[in-house]
Amino acid sequence: MKDDGRCLKLFLALSILFLQNVKGGEVGHSHSHSLRDAKVTVRCIERERQALLAFKRGLVDEFNHLSSWGSEAEKQDCCRWEGVYCSNQTGHVIQLDLGYSFQGKMISPKLIELQHLQYLDLVAIDFNGSQIPDFIGSLTNLRNLSLSSCNLVGQIPSSFGNLTQLQYLDLSYNYQLQPENLNWLAALSSLTHLFLSGANLSTVFDWPEAVLNKLPKLVDLRLVNCSLPPPPTPILSTTLYKTNSSTSLENVYLSDNHLTSSIFLWLSNYSTSLVFLDLSYNNLTGFIPDFIGNMSSLVHLDLSDNQIEGANPNSFTRLCNLRTLWLQTNHLSGQLSQLLPRCAQNSLEELYLNENVLAGSLNNLTSFSSLKVLYLNANQLSGKIPESIGQMSQLEDIDFSINSLEGVVSETHFSKLSKLKYLDLSSNSLVLNFHSDWVPPFQLSDINLASCTVGPLFPKWLRTQNDSSQLDISNAGISDVLPSWFWRNFHRAYVINLSQNLIRGTFSNLVVKFTELALDPNYPLTRPQASHLDLSNNNISGSLSFLCDCQYMILTYVNLSSNSFSGELPDCWSDLDTLVMLDLSNNSISGKIPMTIGSLFQMQTLKLRSNRFVGELPSSLKNCTSLEVIDVGYNKLSGPIPKWLGGSFKNLAILMLSTNHFNGSMPSQLCHLTHIQIMDFSMNNISGSIPKCLNNLTTLAQKGNSILSSTHTYFRITHRPIYQENFNYEDDASFIWKGIMRTYKSTLGLVKRIDLSSNRLTGEIPSEITHLVELVSLNLSRNQLTGQITPEIGNLQSLDSLDLSRNQIDGRIPTSLARIDRLSSLDLSYNNLSGKIPTGTQLQSFDPLDYAENP
Repeated sequence: MKDDGRCLKLFLALSILFLQNVKGGEVGHSHSHSLRDAKVTVRCIERERQALLAFKRGLVDEFNHLSSWGSEAEKQDCCRWEGVYCSNQTGHVIQLDLGYSFQGKMISPKLIELQHLQYLDLVAIDFNGSQIPDFIGSLTNLRNLSLSSCNLVGQIPSSFGNLTQLQYLDLSYNYQLQPENLNWLAALSSLTHLFLSGANLSTVFDWPEAVLNKLPKLVDLRLVNCSLPPPPTPILSTTLYKTNSSTSLENVYLSDNHLTSSIFLWLSNYSTSLVFLDLSYNNLTGFIPDFIGNMSSLVHLDLSDNQIEGANPNSFTRLCNLRTLWLQTNHLSGQLSQLLPRCAQNSLEELYLNENVLAGSLNNLTSFSSLKVLYLNANQLSGKIPESIGQMSQLEDIDFSINSLEGVVSETHFSKLSKLKYLDLSSNSLVLNFHSDWVPPFQLSDINLASCTVGPLFPKWLRTQNDSSQLDISNAGISDVLPSWFWRNFHRAYVINLSQNLIRGTFSNLVVKFTELALDPNYPLTRPQASHLDLSNNNISGSLSFLCDCQYMILTYVNLSSNSFSGELPDCWSDLDTLVMLDLSNNSISGKIPMTIGSLFQMQTLKLRSNRFVGELPSSLKNCTSLEVIDVGYNKLSGPIPKWLGGSFKNLAILMLSTNHFNGSMPSQLCHLTHIQIMDFSMNNISGSIPKCLNNLTTLAQKGNSILSSTHTYFRITHRPIYQENFNYEDDASFIWKGIMRTYKSTLGLVKRIDLSSNRLTGEIPSEITHLVELVSLNLSRNQLTGQITPEIGNLQSLDSLDLSRNQIDGRIPTSLARIDRLSSLDLSYNNLSGKIPTGTQLQSFDPLDYAENP
């Protein structure tokens, strides 16, 4: 038995040795085929092994991916190292394929020893602003060279002209590469793929000559975001291609450059070979030329984000293989029918004509039987949506939003649209009229019906939609109770917008407990995803305690304003620390603002206006250093204005504390609010003098271009698998302007104002206030201010409204006031002013009541 055991062990040992020898024969693969199935062991060549070790020393291998590389006895064969591949005939290293996992200190010059290298891929190794080493041009056996996203800078070495066997060259997304010329390209006659996207080629004016005329085998060209200058318009386009111009060019990506329509002439020679053409984000003007219509091989055409005005009659004549046509964001006018590529009726899958100025009615598009994506939004289309669209069974995306479409949309419009996923009919004059028991043939992921007539009853067909990621039925004429099934159906939606309806009911009785929902075995992995929740301008009541159940959501934007919510604020804000915007204005919420509100570190906008809050502003709020808007006006808050308001919020633009019970003086720290545009402390009990340091309010004191709206960018969660997207929202603000309560949004950035009215301020108006040359409105009325109006008041050239009434100001009206041409509202009444009103100006034209009760 012992002998049998020894024999078994010997057999196993020999088997392992045999397997190791076989594995030792795994010597590599070329770019497309592995050579590691070789049957013999090939030890790597010593000088090449040393070169690779020197290269490793130039990397920071934080995650130890190159643990197989070393000098130890068991690591002698570099042909078995991670990312290294050798020839099974010669043992020379022919491929080095690394990338993505490393930081780089340098590209070791020892790599020059790898003279048989055919494939070098170092994609996304960060070489920290190094230059491309000149010696790479000595690796003359290279077929494939990939140094994309390596943070390389400066010139491309002219020695690259020695790489005459190179077929694939990718230097893209090294944004500080700035080649003076591309002359070295002429020698690369075997090149099939050239990727230089992101390099600065702004001074290479002959780039079409270097690229299009000298590379006879080029198949794929990508020069995206290269600041390419427009090529010169050739005198005779027929003389362009005498030399080695490629007849095999298939893919051309030239988007995001400075190209003009002269590029069309340079591309006209490739009318039979091009498959993919992307000229988006350039400066193309005029009409799409006829020769585009001869590109019979073209599958994808992208001319979006230019200034193209239309298409010639033959622009799409022979594009019978076209699958995607992207013409969005141009100046295309006329009828939709003029831009439809009739020859592609059986092949066209995606049609993007959004954000143009197309007019007229929607055509019958049923002949485009393969169409999956149809974007016609943001045009000037009118009339009805033809019922025939319901026959286009391949449609997945429909966007007709922001047009002037009208009429009734019925079940017939969707009769065969079983594949429909995205529907946007918003901002039209459409009436959706479905039978109450209609079951749609589709399951929508995005439902956008804002400003369409959907009500008055809550649409029952929504109950059939179980996997939607976005629902917007705002301003849809709904006057009904929110149904109990709503939250269960839309638990995965990341955008829910039901605002501007007359939805009613007690919220706490209607919402499914999110905790229960998350644990429901019938709904596995159903963590609610709503990150954007807008229920504003309805009649929903109840407490806000449901927010504490939202800890299972990843809320970023919550607008519950203008409802009938009541009770105190729940004290669970530390579980909602992803919030960026919170608007609870115009409700009946009472009690103190809880300290946990200071957990909202990412908060940019906080609006608690027009409620019944009492007590002081919680000191924890100073932790919310990202705040740009604070509006707690029209409450019963009290205590002194906190000094930390001026020190914590370097980006604060709007601070509204009006109509509360704040007392004490204005702290000088408020002068640190260099970005402030609106400061409203009116209708409080603030005493003391106005701080003299107001000239430090930089945004109000420096002339500059005003931004129309106050827009915030933030990330929010989208549908599964969870990832983030960039979204924007615009702030609005409500305040009394010239005696009338107004709300500003699209022009909010223009309304720069300070309102300290109806307090108990004393002392003189500081002359420093006249440094605020961007001020549009200044209201210091109903205080106890004394002294004279500063003579420099005329420096406030942007002033549209000035109210100093009901104070104790004396002296004369300064003549400089007459220099403010924009002044349209003035009230100096109920003061101790004397003398004459300055003559020869618009000051004479104001109502006498504006000067009443002055000596």
